[in-house]
Amino acid sequence: MDKLKKIYLNGYKSVRYDAQLIRSSVDAESEVYRGEVIEFGDITVLLGANGAGKSNLVSFFKMLNFMTTGSLQEYIGREGGSNCLLHYGRQVTPRMQAEIEFTTTSRTSRRTCYMMTLADAAPDTLIFTNEAVEFQREEFTRPQEVVLGAGHRESRLKERADHGDHTCKVIYGMLARCRTYQFHDTSQTANIRKAGYIEDADYLRADSGNLAAYLLTVKQANRQYYDRIIQTIRLVFPQFDDFVLEPSPRNEKYILLNWREKGRPEYLFGPHQLSDGTLRFMALATLFLQPIHKLPSVIIIDEPELGLHPYAIAVLASMIQSAAARCQVVLSTQSTRLVDEFDLGQIVVVERNDQMNCTRCRRPDVKALEDWIDRYTTSELWEKNVLGGRP
Repeated sequence: MDKLKKIYLNGYKSVRYDAQLIRSSVDAESEVYRGEVIEFGDITVLLGANGAGKSNLVSFFKMLNFMTTGSLQEYIGREGGSNCLLHYGRQVTPRMQAEIEFTTTSRTSRRTCYMMTLADAAPDTLIFTNEAVEFQREEFTRPQEVVLGAGHRESRLKERADHGDHTCKVIYGMLARCRTYQFHDTSQTANIRKAGYIEDADYLRADSGNLAAYLLTVKQANRQYYDRIIQTIRLVFPQFDDFVLEPSPRNEKYILLNWREKGRPEYLFGPHQLSDGTLRFMALATLFLQPIHKLPSVIIIDEPELGLHPYAIAVLASMIQSAAARCQVVLSTQSTRLVDEFDLGQIVVVERNDQMNCTRCRRPDVKALEDWIDRYTTSELWEKNVLGGRP
């Protein structure tokens, strides 16, 4: 399985900017990183105080999602322009840099990497001043670099992939399969509570706004996975019987997330009659328990525990552990209950460095904390500020 190995960031939002060149691209062994380097495992838990920068790291993946669909400029506009994306604005940070490195299942591959530099440009936007990919075979001491150009507003990665460049095709596929999710919006006007287009079911959307349509497709094509989702929802919502996934009688092109209770088959409930936490858990169960071939390579999710009962959080952790056997999971959290479900080696502490006014990321030194681990849980170490990650 191809895996996300690490990401280097320089100058993005709360990640500090350093003007020094990252490294010489012709010498992959002599890396000189000046921003932040985050290494990823099968499960990576971003832990830190409010305002430390966890959501900023998650939003970088969201930017990649927009970029791979040719919508980088849309993302920049939604975020308020380049001045809001560059660390302390364009006067302090004229550009941002990123490198995303993957490991591949290919026996001939040693290094697979996507690199980009985005610079401030009028009017309040960003353009590529460098975009490149690298692929290093085991038998070569130096990587092969494919330069995609400079001066363009949207990534050229997919274009080069569509024109037959194998390296670009591989890396584009890896980036496109890293998907961000956030199920926080469960207000009465949220898409998840409204009727959705029944054909919008290729994949679960980032806000789960197409949950009804997607569940219908899973039910029809992969019934065993649908049944597992239903059984898991019943663990935290015992009165739940099943969804009623049928086209709307008013418009057969649309479907609503209707459902029934156990023992009351004559009464039809709607999504407006679900609590926020229950609705979020339904989306989480669908995300992590969906058919294997539908799973993204990397799932990135921001504070999935929001609104969940402690028992539901334990079930959520079990679903994450199960999914991580087939894909990578990156999550940010503030929940001590959820943190205790993971090993210390899966934690990345995200902190605000007040001296440098930036986000810093580090993994706890598990060996140095051995005596503490024997006596305290992970959340207790966090609360006692042994791990850091507190205000």
